[in-house]
Amino acid sequence: MDNSKQILERLDELNIPFILYRHEPMLTIEACQQIEGVDWQNSAMCKNIFLCNRQETQYYLLLLRHDRAYRTSVVSKLLGTSRLSFAKPDMLMQLLKLQPGAVNPLSLIFDSHHKIQLAVDRSILSHQRLLFHPGVNHMSVSIKTEDFLRKFLPGCAHQPHVIDIPDI
Repeated sequence: MDNSKQILERLDELNIPFILYRHEPMLTIEACQQIEGVDWQNSAMCKNIFLCNRQETQYYLLLLRHDRAYRTSVVSKLLGTSRLSFAKPDMLMQLLKLQPGAVNPLSLIFDSHHKIQLAVDRSILSHQRLLFHPGVNHMSVSIKTEDFLRKFLPGCAHQPHVIDIPDI
């Protein structure tokens, strides 16, 4: 499923300038860091992890700095919930209209019932720009971090829960 057109149109509607990179499908952060033309000194490609609680009643989208490890116990404690695990792919499709391998916060535009809590590792906020797949893994979008926080998230009625994930 390719929702990139809807996502890019939404960025335009919100007056968010972006840089679009077209590339081969990329499934890992390491591959994404090879995208040519990106100012990697001032940009961050985030790990995006779709999680749920054990009862599958609460869903979270976690944005981590690329070099941070995901530890269930640490993130669970920071979010005040127990027993986080990876959410099932069918819930990813149902809530965000995404396939595994293209998880991104720009797809929060499809979460009209606000079932997903966005959790953001504070360390990514120090970067001037953030890169995300716009719903497909053969493109990446670079936007200013400030625009993501001040325009995009309010534009889809989501508030980030900023957490401090320790270096491991």
